[in-house]
Amino acid sequence: MALKAVSLTHVRYEAGDKLGHFLAWISLLPIFISLGGFLTHFVFRRELQAMFFALGLLISEFINELIKKSVQQARPDTCVALEMCDSNGWPSSHSQYMAFFAVYLSLLICKGLGISNKRSRYITAALPWPFTVLTMYSRVYLGYHTVAQVYAGGLLGLFLGSLWFWFVNSVLIHTFPMIESAPICEYLCIKDSSHIPDALRFEYQNARAARKATMDAKRGKQARTD
Repeated sequence: MALKAVSLTHVRYEAGDKLGHFLAWISLLPIFISLGGFLTHFVFRRELQAMFFALGLLISEFINELIKKSVQQARPDTCVALEMCDSNGWPSSHSQYMAFFAVYLSLLICKGLGISNKRSRYITAALPWPFTVLTMYSRVYLGYHTVAQVYAGGLLGLFLGSLWFWFVNSVLIHTFPMIESAPICEYLCIKDSSHIPDALRFEYQNARAARKATMDAKRGKQARTD
C-alpha cells in the first residue's frame, strides 16, 4: 500500500545549513498568516474587510490548484530528495499566496484603513514585501520550485490580489452595511471599520471614554450610598 504525507508543514532543508533552516521557517509564513493571523483576527476583531481578504486568498489558492492540474509542470529534479515529485510545480502556490497577501495589504493600508498618519501608513505598507521576497527565494533555494515557477506564482498573486482589492473596495464594499445588519452578523458582532480614518485611535478613545463613564457611575453610586 502506497503512503503519502501531508506536506502542509513538511519543509526539508540540508542538515547543517543555517540559511536553509531559516528559509524553511520563512516558507511556512502562509500557514502562520492563515492560522495565526486571520483566525486570531476573526476571533478578536471580526472585521468584514479582513474576512473578504481571507476569502480572496482562498479563491487565489483554488485558482492556483486549477492551473497546476491543467498545466501539470513538474517540479525541479530536487523533488526526489524532497519527496515532492508527485505534485505539480507551476505556478508556486507559496509565491502566489505571499504576493496576493502583500499587494492586498499594501493597497488596503495606502487606502488609509486604520492608519491616518501618512508616514506610518507607507512604512507599514512596505513591511510585507521583504517577507514575500524571502518566501519566493526560499522555494527556489530549498529546491521546491524553479525560478520560473516562483515568478509565475508571484505575478499571478499580484494580479489576483490587485483585482480582488478593486472588486471588494469598489463593488462589494457597498453591501457592507447590509451585511452588518444581517441577524447572524449582529449576533457574531461582525462589523466594518474601513470608513473610520484611524480605527486604532478611535477604539482607544472610545475605550478610555467608556472606562471613565464606568468609573464616574461607580463614584456617583458610592456618593449616594454614603
